[in-house]
Amino acid sequence: MTINTKSFMTLSFFILLASACTPQGKISMAVEKAIEENPEIVLKAIEKEPEKFMEVVQKAAQNAQQKLAKQRQEKERQQLEEAFNNPLKPNLTKETAFRGPEDAPITLVEYSDFECPYCKKGMNTVEELRKKYKGKIKFVYKHLPLSFHPNAMPAAQYFEAIKLQSKELAFKFHDEIFNNQSSLRKGEKFLKQTAKKVGANLSKLEKDLNSKPVKEIIAQHVAEAKKFGIQGTPGFVINGVPVKGAYPTDHFVGIINKLKDKGKLAL
Repeated sequence: MTINTKSFMTLSFFILLASACTPQGKISMAVEKAIEENPEIVLKAIEKEPEKFMEVVQKAAQNAQQKLAKQRQEKERQQLEEAFNNPLKPNLTKETAFRGPEDAPITLVEYSDFECPYCKKGMNTVEELRKKYKGKIKFVYKHLPLSFHPNAMPAAQYFEAIKLQSKELAFKFHDEIFNNQSSLRKGEKFLKQTAKKVGANLSKLEKDLNSKPVKEIIAQHVAEAKKFGIQGTPGFVINGVPVKGAYPTDHFVGIINKLKDKGKLAL
């Protein structure tokens, strides 16, 4: 059977028609039935005009991608509006490790994994925000060590164990790990060297490292991230508004500006 370009495009039209809900329902059903009973019609058309077939498929795929992108953007917009109206409330206590003024108008909570390369980007974004809103932002670091990063949990335990000695030392450890993240693959040796470098008491650290309080606080952070729908890293909550992923600084600035416009933040 010979099928020219015109007949191929006609066939493509009827294939699309058969997959749609249209007033020409009977025609659609007839075409669909014909194709089911004689699939060689389609196969021969593809063999005869593969370039045209790929053109139709690619165009359909592009249209589908654009549609999905719009749906995703709309969903994110709705979720953002919901967060402005019903902000998330991370648990913050006197034991919580943070940088910046305790009563700062902006509170940025991060759920992070020391071994995640995107969390390294997240750290850079956090530092940019701390500089931009100097004296007006409180940064809280929480843990979400992912199972496929073998050194993430040990690093989180080191951070929490060092925090029992000093929150300042814990954040020095935080900085050293992220600034030398590639060395984390050395595991325990690198973690211990870094703890010594920042001035932690290694004897006390060894006692606290696998203690119940250390493990419990990490478990609480993981549970809180899960409750907020944060599954990957980094994840953030800025004044109750979730940000899931390593978004650029401008994204956070946009949220801060919107909080100001809505009268929910005074700077």
